[in-house]
Amino acid sequence: MADVGEILMSVLSTIRVPKPGDRVHKDECALSFSSPESEGGLYVCMNTFLGFGSQYVDRQHARTGQRAYLHITRTRKAKEDDSNSGSGHPPKKKPTRLAIGIEGGFDVEQEQYEEDVKVVILPDRQEVMSEDLATMPDVVRERVSLSMTGIMAADSVSHTLQVQQWDGEVRQESRHAADLKQLDNGVKIPPSGWRCEVCDLQENLWMNLTDGKVLCGRRYFDGSGGNNHALQHFQETGYPLAVKLGTITPDGADVYSYEEDDMVLNSKLAEHLTHFGIDMMTMEKTERTMTELEIAVNQRVGEWEVIQESGTTLRPLFGPGLTGMKNLGNSCYLNSVMQVLFTVPDFQSNYVCFHRAKLGYGLLSGEYSKPAPDPGDENGGDQIGIAPRMFKALVGRGHPEFSTNRQQDAQEFLLHFINMVERNCRSGPNPSEAFRFLVEERIVCQQSQKAKYTQRVDYIVQLPVPMDQATNTGDGMAGYIYWSLSVRCFCRTHWCELQEAELRAQIPFTACMAALSEPEILTDFWSSAVQAKTTATKTTRFASFPDHLVIQIKKFTFGLDWVPKKLDVSIDVPDTLDLSALRATGQQPGEELLPEVAPPPLMTPDVEVKAPVLDDSTVSQLCEMGFPPEACRKAVYYTGNTGIDAAMNWIMSHMDDPDFSAPLVLPGCSSGPGTTPTESLSEEHLATIVSMGFSRDQATKALRATSNVLDRAVDWIFSHLDDLESMDVSEGGRSAAESEGGRDPPPGPRVRDGPGKYELFAFISHMGTSTMCGHYVCHIKKDQQWVIFNDQKVCASEKPPKDLGYLYFYRRVAE
Repeated sequence: MADVGEILMSVLSTIRVPKPGDRVHKDECALSFSSPESEGGLYVCMNTFLGFGSQYVDRQHARTGQRAYLHITRTRKAKEDDSNSGSGHPPKKKPTRLAIGIEGGFDVEQEQYEEDVKVVILPDRQEVMSEDLATMPDVVRERVSLSMTGIMAADSVSHTLQVQQWDGEVRQESRHAADLKQLDNGVKIPPSGWRCEVCDLQENLWMNLTDGKVLCGRRYFDGSGGNNHALQHFQETGYPLAVKLGTITPDGADVYSYEEDDMVLNSKLAEHLTHFGIDMMTMEKTERTMTELEIAVNQRVGEWEVIQESGTTLRPLFGPGLTGMKNLGNSCYLNSVMQVLFTVPDFQSNYVCFHRAKLGYGLLSGEYSKPAPDPGDENGGDQIGIAPRMFKALVGRGHPEFSTNRQQDAQEFLLHFINMVERNCRSGPNPSEAFRFLVEERIVCQQSQKAKYTQRVDYIVQLPVPMDQATNTGDGMAGYIYWSLSVRCFCRTHWCELQEAELRAQIPFTACMAALSEPEILTDFWSSAVQAKTTATKTTRFASFPDHLVIQIKKFTFGLDWVPKKLDVSIDVPDTLDLSALRATGQQPGEELLPEVAPPPLMTPDVEVKAPVLDDSTVSQLCEMGFPPEACRKAVYYTGNTGIDAAMNWIMSHMDDPDFSAPLVLPGCSSGPGTTPTESLSEEHLATIVSMGFSRDQATKALRATSNVLDRAVDWIFSHLDDLESMDVSEGGRSAAESEGGRDPPPGPRVRDGPGKYELFAFISHMGTSTMCGHYVCHIKKDQQWVIFNDQKVCASEKPPKDLGYLYFYRRVAE
């Protein structure tokens, strides 16, 4: 050991002890998805605390000269046999609590491993065990021991991304409990034999704690449950609290607050029950609690089973391009999007073949597409797979939503990732061009019949869902009012509020396309021809057809109270698509264009910029909805006082802006950043926009119009192409032609074009009532076989639910 001791002494200065705040990567290789459980284990650099798989550690040593690594290997412990289990495995406990990671809740298995740790010295891979340190000099023993202990004790970087404990049974004390008024009406409730006072139902009965009325509960999505009489009673009287009869025991009962719209605690329940003659201490449970009902529903919900193909035995698939992705806690939206993107050749060639990017290689190589040692269910299919922790941290860094462990909208994440690709592909091929296309909007003033043509860049076609075009209308669908039951639902690591329809509306795909292509009526259009507001029609067409077309079914909408709702619809999405008839034709022969005259300004014409003239009523309406006042002022200003709908759309599309709540700063005002001609702009931001095909002057104008915020500038420039092409004054007062040496400015971002014929190759489906909860699954067609990617489960699809998708991915059919 003398030689190894001398070596350790020589490299002692490179061995560090982790300090608070140091990032210790001890669960995953920085260059691959190797882990301590992988063959060869993981080597953690004792200087930088980066982890490397066995196949990469030698390369890291050669590049940096670092010699001392902590080698961590883990081997799964064998499970103890259970004499009561014929399979040799202990039976899984039935959940008794609506919870994750808590005793009695849904089982989130914690793997049990034997762990082996030692120091390895490169390049000869000499090993030093903990007991070997006892024979070494004190200074070596102390430094190396502290480093080993510190690395093993430190939270790994991935630890912060793990699913945290969640207890769905945690209920808050009702604000009505302490001072609940109870009527002295002489009502006394017997200990059994209850019936609804309206319809005579004998189950799912609730007693109102104010007047003692015994009424039936809500009707469930399958027609059972009740007739909503308890709810109707609250709507008529406003009496807020009710207790579920049959759940009363000496330990408590189910209490619901209609006003708070949740199950609640009532610390005075015994007193409130005594008022109506019920002795809580003598009552016995005769009905299932709401928790028990919710757990049962979790195991039999229609949409979830159909989309995940739970009713069939699926054949597991393994190999290149068939790698599952671990769920990091509500990361299924990311998993589904990345699985589809790495099916597109542009992303494969840019992020795998050339750069050998970690995520792309992990998905396509097949190296991690191997059966899990202990499959998650009887059908199998679970893989070792890859855990995209570092990728999730990278793409979510600084984002208010994608940096969290909350569920997100897959469509929003797709656009966010494409935006990142756009910003970072400053030279060479840009894979996002595969989805980029131009949209032509033709606006015709109905008073003058003159037209205006504009073009904008887009990446996704959003198809509206015309509910009035459902083909299965009738008495059962009248008004599309569904009886429903809201329950908290769990799917692997996902909780959500789920609402299932008794009857799913069937909408023809042709009706969705017709709703997209038919002219839109603009009631407050400012016409430069008549110099006034009038009515106009807007028609949208494709100015180019992309190589790959993404279609979003707009299932998510807002109710009258602006609460997000999901339309439960089935759409017969076709396998092939011909959009040739939707190609833009440009200005028609003999058609006159609207004059290029700007609308009147919203601000006073003084030399000093003053506050804009805004529609106070619209601002007030937005503020009443809970949005920040300054954001409401911006929404009304930037939509030109055109009404509540336009302002609301602006707010919904700018809620993630870093200056969303900042005070409104007018163009030309010296009080805000990015508004004066002399303010310096970020050269990095300018270079990013220029790399996308725009001139420096156009990039400058975009940044100045958006307070020098890159993300907003990119959005702005794509929506102002017509203004940029005709802009007269650029940076420093020079014309665009002068600043470019007399050359015409570039026409804008590059787009590919070709025939508008496509074939379906993938779709992403969502389960749940909101994009903020539920679960995402994707189906991808590989070698003429549909494959379902459900996180770590990869199987041959038997019944791909193409009619229930949320995002559909088409590729151009070669002619």
